[in-house]
Amino acid sequence: MNEFGSGTQATVLLLFTTLVTVTLLMCVMAGPDRDDLENFYTGYLKLTPFRNGLAIAGDYISAATVLSTTGIVALTGYDGYVLAVSTALSLVLLMFLLAEPLRNAGRFTMGDVLARTMPGRAVRVAACVVTLSATLPFLVVQLSGAGSLLTFILDLPHVTGARTVCIVIVGTLMIIYAALGGMRGTALIQMIKIVILLGTSTAVGALVLNRFDWSPGAMLRAAQQGSGAGSAFLQQGLELGTSASERLDFIGLQITVVLGVACLPHITMRLYSAQDVPAVRRSMSWAVGTVTTFCLLVIVMGTGAAALVGSRSIAEADPQGRTSVLMLSQLLGGAPGSTATTLVYSAVAGMVFITLLSSVAGMTLAAASSLAHDLFAHAMRRGQAQPRTEMTVAVWTSVTVGAVAIGLSILVQNWNVGVLTTLAFCMGASAVAPALTYSLFWRGFTRTGLLATLYGGAACVLLLLVFSKAVSGTPAAVFPDADFDLFPMQSTGLVSVPFGYLAGWLGSRLDHRRRAADSREHWRLYEESEARLLAAAE
Repeated sequence: MNEFGSGTQATVLLLFTTLVTVTLLMCVMAGPDRDDLENFYTGYLKLTPFRNGLAIAGDYISAATVLSTTGIVALTGYDGYVLAVSTALSLVLLMFLLAEPLRNAGRFTMGDVLARTMPGRAVRVAACVVTLSATLPFLVVQLSGAGSLLTFILDLPHVTGARTVCIVIVGTLMIIYAALGGMRGTALIQMIKIVILLGTSTAVGALVLNRFDWSPGAMLRAAQQGSGAGSAFLQQGLELGTSASERLDFIGLQITVVLGVACLPHITMRLYSAQDVPAVRRSMSWAVGTVTTFCLLVIVMGTGAAALVGSRSIAEADPQGRTSVLMLSQLLGGAPGSTATTLVYSAVAGMVFITLLSSVAGMTLAAASSLAHDLFAHAMRRGQAQPRTEMTVAVWTSVTVGAVAIGLSILVQNWNVGVLTTLAFCMGASAVAPALTYSLFWRGFTRTGLLATLYGGAACVLLLLVFSKAVSGTPAAVFPDADFDLFPMQSTGLVSVPFGYLAGWLGSRLDHRRRAADSREHWRLYEESEARLLAAAE
């Protein structure tokens, strides 16, 4: 529990109420008409590159990045630094490799990209299944964490009932944002979030550095001492260990983050709202600059938390360190209860709250859009659904996805759900990334190869993760008292990423031999769109 009195809690509640009121009004005002699919899915392509870049950055920086990555930096030092840098590198990779082709190939969802040269119900269904597999676990992580964090922020008893109420409140707001606001409404929320996030994080980072007379070296020395690990704080190994297998696990985790984070469906969906290729290029430049700046601030805040709060105190409050930035804010303003402390803590609490709301809203919209557009409109209605009907389905699937996520989050709120974040990243790296790169850049990629990549990569991730150290066999696992960890790693990326690419290649080669006529038709479709896809030529 935190040390602040009723005055601070009243300030925090007032700030939360103001944020909810303003963002809800903006969502309602920006929301599309009932039969306006173009507005719901893309916001009429009217966002300027600067605004779209802020929206992409807002969707990209989730609550996990703000809270968990800062906590990992505070608890593990060097390993957290590498994770923060990998997070920024993932968006850089998306910018230089996939952003422009995705904008040219897609319309509303990932299914549109994959079905460009391989139309059919099977492709749409597979795209929807993988989208849900990558989005729903991440959504559950955000909502489950919201319960614990809001009870801490509001100084409520850390019991199941209080956390459940917080989960339901955040989940309900998430449904309203996604259902009423669509792409344009959630984009506005993401822009508000990123401005608040950068402003507050910059202020916190400046206060931290000011404590050490603006000397990064002094801050690092204090962090080494505060972590209790000494020089090991600035060496690889505190997160996963230093043995050969643990170093391989660390490498696999970084590969997963770099390839998987930016390929998550709620991130790639933002690219379709850019006006044209030059606009998406400028949007990504703004997004990369914003995310890189924030990742540097995460390193400063996490190191400052280790130096000023101490890793032991952070781990006692939350083993994953998610409250580290909140605990840090309690120390930066001076004495508890002072005006400066109240302002700093309230600002950070508001930052956390708007981050939670905006993150889950964007993921809900991506999942609902895939269900409505890929599964209903194309797989079930074969592309013949009326815009008004599809729009209605999209709204109600937002409600359904949100309700399912709320229910799952309540059920697992007492578990260590960090494994679900790993699951989402691994799905992005092992199924989505291979499918997109093959589909966009290899004319020999066939429907069988695509299905093998999507289903094979996803199945490999699920199988390995269930039998990994993240689920059983260690004190930090989901089931610490069980022991069925046959796969000796916590991340599947080192195996599942190559498997996803290999499955796509083998499936395509076998398909070419069996169905030469269909392959020629696929090549024809690819060649017809290749100029526009890769060079934006008509």
